[in-house]
Amino acid sequence: MDFTFPEEIIALRAAFADFLKREILPIEDEIAPQWDTPYPDKAVLQDAMARVRALSVDAGFFAAHMPEKVGGQGLSTLGMTALVEDAARSGSRLAMTAISPPNPAGPSSLLLKLPDHLLEQWVRPVVTGTKTACFALTEPEAGSDAQAIRTRAVKDGDGWRINGHKHYITNASEADFTVVFAVTDPEKRAAGGITAFLVPAEQFRRGPTQWNISDTHPGELFFEDTWVPDDHVIGEVGLGFFAAMEFLNAGRAYIGAQALGLAEFCLDAATTHVQTRTAFGKPLAAFQGASFPLAQSKVDIEAMRWLVYHLAWAVDEGQNPMLDASIVKYYTTEQAYTVADRCLQVFGGMGLMKSGPIERVLRHLRMLRVVEGASEIQLLVISRTLTAG
Repeated sequence: MDFTFPEEIIALRAAFADFLKREILPIEDEIAPQWDTPYPDKAVLQDAMARVRALSVDAGFFAAHMPEKVGGQGLSTLGMTALVEDAARSGSRLAMTAISPPNPAGPSSLLLKLPDHLLEQWVRPVVTGTKTACFALTEPEAGSDAQAIRTRAVKDGDGWRINGHKHYITNASEADFTVVFAVTDPEKRAAGGITAFLVPAEQFRRGPTQWNISDTHPGELFFEDTWVPDDHVIGEVGLGFFAAMEFLNAGRAYIGAQALGLAEFCLDAATTHVQTRTAFGKPLAAFQGASFPLAQSKVDIEAMRWLVYHLAWAVDEGQNPMLDASIVKYYTTEQAYTVADRCLQVFGGMGLMKSGPIERVLRHLRMLRVVEGASEIQLLVISRTLTAG
C-alpha cells in the first residue's frame, strides 16, 4: 500500500493554494460586508461567484474532473478530492465556487450521458462556468425514499410530457436547466421505470427559496405539462434511477472531502486560538480542558482522511464502492460536525458570534449530515450490506 500522493497532484494542490490566495481572497475581501448583513445584496454575491468561476475556468481548476472532449482536464477523482479538501480547509467562502464538485450546479459525469450533439449546447457552457444546472430528484413525498417520486413523464409524439413538483433543489433559483427524474413506467419504478431528462429553464416554474442554512439556497421547481424532445433523455429510458444513485455515490467522495477540509479548518482555527488566548495567566493550551478536545479532533480527522482518500482511489480504480461511499458520507459528516462543535466550545462565547470562524461552518456541516442521503440512510445501506444473504 502506497499512500503517497502523485507528484502531479502535489503540484496541483500548490498551484490551487496560490490561486486562492492571489485571485479569490481579494474578491472575498471586496464583498466581505455582504457576509455580515442579514440582507445581503444578491446581485453582488452572484457577480462575485461568476467572477470566481470565470477565473477558475481560465486557471483550469473549475471543471478539471471532466473529460477533455467537453473542456475539462480529465483529473482523477483523487486529484479533485484533494482540491475540494483544500478549498474547504482554506476558510474562504468563495473557494468552493472555484471548483464544481460537490456542487450540483456545476458539471458532472451525469451530463455526459446526453447525446453527443447536445454536449456543445448544454455541457460545455457548464464546464466553462457560463451556465449552471440543478439536480431535481427530491419531492415533498419522496426524500430519503427517492424511488417513491411522483413526477410523471408520458410519451407525447417525438418527446415527453412532464408533470410534477420538486423541492429542496440546490441552485433552483439560478439554474439555466435542470436534470429532472420522472416516472416513465409506474409498474417498474426504480427497477427500470424512472428516467432522467434535461429540461431548460423556460420549461419549468420556480418556487421560493426554502431555507438559508448555507449558500446552496434550495428551492422548488414545478413542471406543468412541460414538453421536451426525445434527445433530452439523459442516458436510457427507464435507467434514470440508477444514474441518480451513481451520481450521488460519486458525489459522496467529494462531500467527504469537503467535511474533512472543514474539520481541518476548525481545528486550525481552534489551535491558533488556544495558543494565543490566555486565562488565569496562562495560554489556553496549558489546560487539558482546551487541549484534549483538539487532540481528539486530530485523531478523528486522520481517520476521516484515509476513508476519503481510499474511496477516491477505489473510484479511480473502476470499482463501484457503494458501501464505502455510504461509510464515507456517514462517518465524515458526523465526525466533522463533532469536531466543529468541540472547536466552537474551545472559543467559548466568541465561538457563537457570526463574525467568528466556527459558527457558520457548524451550520454548514449540520446541513451535510442531511443532504444527498441523510446519515440514517447511510446506516440503512451499511446495515443491509452486512445482513444481506
